[in-house]
Amino acid sequence: MAEPFVTLGRQSWAALSDATSIRLDEETLAQLRGIGDPTDQDDIAEVYRPLTQLLHLTIENASRLNEERNTFLKTHERRTPFVIGVAGSVAVGKSTVSRLLQALLRRAPGSPKVDLVTTDGFLYPNAELARRGIADRKGFPQSYDRRALLRFVMDVKSGAPRVEAPVYSHSKYDIVDDERIVVETPDILIIEGLNVLQPAGVERDSRMGLAVSDFFDFSVFVDALEDDIRHWFTERFMELRRRAVGKADDFYTQFLGLSDEEAVAFAHSVWNEINGPNLRENIEPTKRRATAILTKGRDHRIKEISIRKV
Repeated sequence: MAEPFVTLGRQSWAALSDATSIRLDEETLAQLRGIGDPTDQDDIAEVYRPLTQLLHLTIENASRLNEERNTFLKTHERRTPFVIGVAGSVAVGKSTVSRLLQALLRRAPGSPKVDLVTTDGFLYPNAELARRGIADRKGFPQSYDRRALLRFVMDVKSGAPRVEAPVYSHSKYDIVDDERIVVETPDILIIEGLNVLQPAGVERDSRMGLAVSDFFDFSVFVDALEDDIRHWFTERFMELRRRAVGKADDFYTQFLGLSDEEAVAFAHSVWNEINGPNLRENIEPTKRRATAILTKGRDHRIKEISIRKV
């Protein structure tokens, strides 16, 4: 069977760049990096700039297609937002990838309006997860309000002038009451989350349902070996625990009484019981549904890029 992806090593991918003038200054880059993420100017030039160029090309082609469709149908439909999905495991760095793409695309020709929403806001509140008996399955597909997420994406994609999304706080480890992210007719919307590439399920009436990914125009999967991701997750847990010092309402404050060895053991147990199984059962199987796969090495840097051909 023919391979549906073309896979390029980092230097071969970097050679595709046309030396565009899109840049990020050091201060902006520092603000966009996640905990433990080493992304630097070389990564911007060699990985993200070519990816931004490919995205810009895809967006321009979508715009031309919309114009040609209007001409053919004798309609005047406005081009709907271009939606990009970014998927991958906990701690793999998908949030940094999403923020970098947002910043770079905003600097693309025409200075498009680019919004970013994470699916964490569509997790059920902790109280609801407990009521459903799935508090230990937070991040699994069943822990999300799938209908609300789907409705949000459909509204944005259909051109609704104002759409709201709930907000999740990682420091509180829960949904924030009475706080919303407002999305108002962006040119591009990036949706980042663990399970955004999940296929549709079968509804109760035996009909095939809709999936969030059905409304994506482009999708990115951030990939790495599980042992590496587990290591990054542990490092991030330890850093979040350190940052919780002096913050009484921070979720990670409860772990300050543990020794470092106990904290590491706890992080490993969370990975082994929750995040690891979720990666293997639900996230990793969706990888090959992506348009682009960014594969990281042990050093957290992208070493290989795969682009879907068909």
